[in-house]
Amino acid sequence: MSAKLKNKSQDSNNRTVGNQLQAIPIGMVISLILFGGIGWRLAFLQLQQGDLNQLKAEQNRTRLVPKPPVRGIILDRNGKILATNRLSHSAYLWPKAQKQRNWLKNRNLIAEILEIKPEDLQKRVEEAGYNYPSLIPIARNLTPEKITALEEYRTQLKWVEIDVGKVRYYPHGKLAAHIIGYTGELNQEELQQRKTDGYRLGDVIGKMGVESSYESKLRGKWGGLKLGVNGAGRIVELLGEKPAGVGENITLTIDADVQRAAEQALATAKGGLKGGIVALDPNNGAVLAMASYPSFDPNIFSSPVTPQIWRELQAQGNPFLNMTLRAFPPASTFKIVTATAGLESGKYPPNTVLGTYPYISVGGTRFREWNKRGFGPMGYVSSLAWSSNTFYGQIGRGVGGESLIEWARKYGYGQPTGIELKGETRGLIADDAWKRLNFKNWGWTAGDTVNMSIGQGFTTATPLQVAVMFSAIANNGYVVKPHLLQSENEEKQTQRVNLNLKPKTISTIKQGLRAVVDGGTGARLNSPDTPPGAGKSGTAEAPPGDSHTWFGAYSPHDKPEIVVVAFAEHSGGGGGSVAAPLVRQVMEAYFNPGKSVISKQ
Repeated sequence: MSAKLKNKSQDSNNRTVGNQLQAIPIGMVISLILFGGIGWRLAFLQLQQGDLNQLKAEQNRTRLVPKPPVRGIILDRNGKILATNRLSHSAYLWPKAQKQRNWLKNRNLIAEILEIKPEDLQKRVEEAGYNYPSLIPIARNLTPEKITALEEYRTQLKWVEIDVGKVRYYPHGKLAAHIIGYTGELNQEELQQRKTDGYRLGDVIGKMGVESSYESKLRGKWGGLKLGVNGAGRIVELLGEKPAGVGENITLTIDADVQRAAEQALATAKGGLKGGIVALDPNNGAVLAMASYPSFDPNIFSSPVTPQIWRELQAQGNPFLNMTLRAFPPASTFKIVTATAGLESGKYPPNTVLGTYPYISVGGTRFREWNKRGFGPMGYVSSLAWSSNTFYGQIGRGVGGESLIEWARKYGYGQPTGIELKGETRGLIADDAWKRLNFKNWGWTAGDTVNMSIGQGFTTATPLQVAVMFSAIANNGYVVKPHLLQSENEEKQTQRVNLNLKPKTISTIKQGLRAVVDGGTGARLNSPDTPPGAGKSGTAEAPPGDSHTWFGAYSPHDKPEIVVVAFAEHSGGGGGSVAAPLVRQVMEAYFNPGKSVISKQ
């Protein structure tokens, strides 16, 4: 090989070696960059986002299933269960389901299985939002068929959970519905108001009655389950549990036997009388019964109320109205107030005798006696026994409107009684200022006074208010505050206001009320199954419909244990013939508890 070729070959070899040596630093740099980037990313994931990624991994392996509070039980005074809870299967949805590719298809499938509208389901998940931390309840009281259908699509519907929970149950159906009330799911307005109290989307709260009034006692506290799941979303193990807190049990003053008797009395008389019956312990104001007709079964609200169910309810004539808290003209039951005003004034002492006539004329208006003839001379006892309009019209005109108004308000008329139920009507005890405001400045007249003296005109009162008035006579002059919550020491809970009536006032009125039953307009109260009682009838004109009827009574007349007031709207007839038998049925149930058909739960 020539020197020239040899030198060229060496030069070539030298350049190759040089190139290899130059490549080493470049490769090292690239490797460092690659491994450095990976290391930096690992460090970032581990150090900067470690907690977040651990949480995501944990969420993929576990699910937190909230357990709603368990409501407390409601019992009557004898321990009979009026409201409790029963097991039920419910369907829940994880909020992240709406971000899945097949959400719309699955949403429609869920809605079809659960028989709900897809748009309602969509609204529910949108209200919660993608980041909502808990399951969203989408259906309660699942039938076995619906549970089976959801399980058949478990792989496709892995974001749907089925859980066993408790729903409200009223074992006696309609019994005491207006007292107990019902529960229902929070609406959006209620949710916003109660978020700070720990309420969540889909929570159930008391909507009416005691369920609403004592929500804070009955509610309980949230619990939850921590569940392990596999890749398919199936639950494989229970990792932890915080039991749901049980709400406080409450005992009512209600006697379930007396309550049922009152409800049956209204429902069966004349095929059903729209009205109300109240039974009180006159000594402490404990409510023994509070019945209203028509009524409803609160169990219907443990499931979604369909339009058909709602139409059926409304066809009954608004069964949600509590007639015992609605105000109507009290008619002749108000003559107790008029008698009090006359006796306490000193103008008409207990031995007063007045003539009664076919009518009395005041300001050109004739106020007629109900028998259209008059009864001749009468005193307080006989005038109460036969409910003379002209006797009490004269008393009212003599003492004046201001005196009647004062005593009516002292008895509790024109103001709420303070019972623990919402929706109580105040009733009306009108005066000169009220009339001028509502009748173009026309002031109070003598005719208004006479109308008031017999419980007509502007005067209205609720059956509960009338029961409070009868209690004040029964207990010798104390206005009690009616209440529904039973106390371990009922005497401490009792609130009474002394009317400071003269003993002779009380004894005179009591004699008159006893005479009503012992041969007067209330003779139909008498029963061999009850002690002798005392009471007063009332029949209120209510054009253009039939008259309203009233009867209030207490028994035994010499040592009263119970006051019962019955009211029937547009029933026709008289208070003694229509309402007195209703009171008698309640009295019979109270004094004969062994005949009850309700068994202790």
